[in-house]
Amino acid sequence: MKFECNRSKLTEAVTNVQRAVSSKSTMPALEGILIKTEDNKITLFGYDLDICITTSIQGVTVKEGAAIITAKLFSEIIRKLPEETITIEVDEKNIVYISSGKVDYKIIGLPASDYPEIPIIRSSDAINIDGEILSSMIRQTIYAVSDKDIKPAHKGSLFEIENGSIRIVSVDGYRLAIRTEKIAYNGEKNFIVPGKSLLEVTKLINENTESIDIISSGRHIIFKIGDYSVISRLIEGEFMNYKTSIPSVHSTELKVNTRKFINTIERMSLLLTDKMKSPIRCYIDDNLIQTTCNTPLGQAKDELDVVMNGENVEIGFNNKFLLDALRYSETDEVRLQLNGALSPMVVTPTEGDSFLFLLLPMRITK
Repeated sequence: MKFECNRSKLTEAVTNVQRAVSSKSTMPALEGILIKTEDNKITLFGYDLDICITTSIQGVTVKEGAAIITAKLFSEIIRKLPEETITIEVDEKNIVYISSGKVDYKIIGLPASDYPEIPIIRSSDAINIDGEILSSMIRQTIYAVSDKDIKPAHKGSLFEIENGSIRIVSVDGYRLAIRTEKIAYNGEKNFIVPGKSLLEVTKLINENTESIDIISSGRHIIFKIGDYSVISRLIEGEFMNYKTSIPSVHSTELKVNTRKFINTIERMSLLLTDKMKSPIRCYIDDNLIQTTCNTPLGQAKDELDVVMNGENVEIGFNNKFLLDALRYSETDEVRLQLNGALSPMVVTPTEGDSFLFLLLPMRITK
């Protein structure tokens, strides 16, 4: 194999593909990037058996072929090369020669045959969605993906596509995040995508990403993002029936300025540490939220004007979980619905139904 290409374009491709490369593996091939050359096109693959990121750049193919190059070393070398044109050659013994200007490297590669088989998704049934919208949907729900192994299905987000809409749902046992948007797709699909894979999808979306194709088939899914493809395994198993967790009634409803409430909770949080997990206590009465926090470090209290309908209530929350729900709402105002001190709080926009966040309270003592 031998080819020439632009250093900047290769560096960008390697940087992005490298995120799917395993840092430590019993299979040396998984710590490398698979490079294939054909018809003046250089294709790169990073794969850790769960997620694969692949892309192609233009170059000049002198001799077609394929080889595996250790990702970390390869990335560091090409980033430091002095000229914009790079020549890379791999001989029959998988020795890799990299040259640019007066700089030459000779490193050890691996045969392409050592690379595991990359999943092939055979389906033309694509769900098309605006890149900025998908990025927003993932960002506003991924915070509630579980990081525990108690129920593997909850380590990912549920995608529900039906009736011309797409819904992403995440749950971790303490909170629930739902984000919904309309799309031009009339079919029905349900699948669970690992949170790690969704994070990589968001990293590849930028202001130039007009639309993304999502294709699921069997046990895998592919996100086509510009010149990149992210192939991920899907999580098997049963996702919780989240709809039964959403309260059907409420006794108290508030309209709150999001930024002001965030500032209030952040002030209370100054007295909290990882070892001191006291609840933020909220007493809601007469168009006012009175917040207090009491820990061995001291006491704090604050007040915030709100628009209130319904009964007075005193309720406690984990400060981090409450801040997440407020920050990821990404709206100037939110609607808070409560039904006593022990029922979940529902957070929604004041207009529309693009998101719904649910947060379990912490038990407080009088």
